[in-house]
Amino acid sequence: MTIPVPLRQPCPPGACICGRDQLATECEPARRILLLTRQEEKRLLERLENLQDIEDLYRLQRRLYDNLGIRLHIAPGHHEVRTMRGIVIELDDQPGLCRKTRQAIPAAIRKGLERNPQVAFRLLDTHDLLRDT
Repeated sequence: MTIPVPLRQPCPPGACICGRDQLATECEPARRILLLTRQEEKRLLERLENLQDIEDLYRLQRRLYDNLGIRLHIAPGHHEVRTMRGIVIELDDQPGLCRKTRQAIPAAIRKGLERNPQVAFRLLDTHDLLRDT
């Protein structure tokens, strides 16, 4: 006897442009984004808000891709970085990734960087903070 895996509930019609309907014809790896239920999303956001170090951020970035197929890009902006808003956090377009989740993940990472500024400093150092001088 197999237990069905819980899938994310669909968004109300017209409220989201996640493209969940496109996933019905896609292969199995493309549909793994639907495994991110609301409860799992809350756990993920909490984990992103409580970053310990830069390695923790990179580990979470790898696990997002391995488990859900979410490609996350984090880098300093093209202009100077004075606040956490200067760090660019982008998610690649992916069918099935809800609009609210697409906004919540970067917000949670920014909260984590604000709570632990050493992670932000290490992130800036890994991207060669003084490259233009």
